[in-house]
Amino acid sequence: MAKKPGTNPKGEFAFFNVFYEDDSQRSNRRVPSELLGGLDGDEPARAFLMEQDREIAEKSGKPVLEIKRLERVGAKKK
Repeated sequence: MAKKPGTNPKGEFAFFNVFYEDDSQRSNRRVPSELLGGLDGDEPARAFLMEQDREIAEKSGKPVLEIKRLERVGAKKK
């Protein structure tokens, strides 16, 4: 059954494109918004995504890839 319009809460997650050391990329990775902001900016997203990657690697049996950089989706380039 379809949801009523406006029932999805906005701003719960921030989305990031993640670039890895092997030059691969994963797009639109979700990070809870409450982890972000403050003096650390987007740096807590790196720790959150690294933990997710560690869990995924453990389940899949593949090695963990090191994150080279993060880019917030929709953010203006400097």
